[in-house]
Amino acid sequence: MKTQSARPSERRRASDRPRISDDARGPDRRRAPDRPPNAADSAGTGTGLPDLSQYGRLAEYNRKRHFGVTPEPAGTPVQRPAGHPLEFVVQKHRARQLHYDFRLEHRGVMLSWAVPKGPSPDPAVKRLAMETEPHPMDYNQFEGVIPEGEYGGGTVMIWDKGVWAPIAPTGLGDEAEADRQLKKGDLKFVLLGEKLSGSWVLVRTRGTRQWLLIKHQDEYVRHEDVATTRPLSVVSGRTLAAIAEAAGASPRQLGDAVAADPPGAVTATSATRRRSTSKSADRQGTPRPRTRPAKR
Repeated sequence: MKTQSARPSERRRASDRPRISDDARGPDRRRAPDRPPNAADSAGTGTGLPDLSQYGRLAEYNRKRHFGVTPEPAGTPVQRPAGHPLEFVVQKHRARQLHYDFRLEHRGVMLSWAVPKGPSPDPAVKRLAMETEPHPMDYNQFEGVIPEGEYGGGTVMIWDKGVWAPIAPTGLGDEAEADRQLKKGDLKFVLLGEKLSGSWVLVRTRGTRQWLLIKHQDEYVRHEDVATTRPLSVVSGRTLAAIAEAAGASPRQLGDAVAADPPGAVTATSATRRRSTSKSADRQGTPRPRTRPAKR
């Protein structure tokens, strides 16, 4: 017997059929997002997982890390008295890609931006800065290696550190002033660090996480690439390669760290040792190589 076909009105259009959500598909079946990569992806450390910041300022940071494996500190916000000096840190990080993590203390955590080419003290050079998840205050002391397979796996150097303050219309502002400017997407501030100082601005340019880091005109302007001219850690005096080697990095991580150091970069202790050896040889009258005089 011939089966009667359904009437057109009873047919379900494809658009009306139930759709499987991306979460139900599982991590391996999720569709590629049709939007630009998030901030962490730009830093070479993205997971494609949803933002958990609504559950706490450090929820996203903690969710991405296995603290039984990585030496990074677990995240807990810090309560500090009002009016205390606010910390900043810049960490050179060779993860999937080389970038510099620019962090500003704000309300017990470190607000963070990934700056692919590093901060520039030249006002003519505007640096892309992709906002990432806030980090705990304890992260300011972290210098070492995140193991392979972990979020952000690679070598981390404390490239600069110091204190910062937002700039208010009448002088230096407080964290409430920083709140207003962050909401507006135009954060003006001063830094007092070992490599970076003076007046700066972070300007939001697109969406919620894409910013530009720009130096203002003042006496701290320098027309040089400080990431290249001052490549060593401000706490250990080491190159990225020396940090990787001391922390037991994998061969691939060590190779990445070596490639991320500028040509000719030498750990401060090695350079000091060579200078000391040279001075000792002079005092003892040890003969040293001398260039031959040019023939007349």
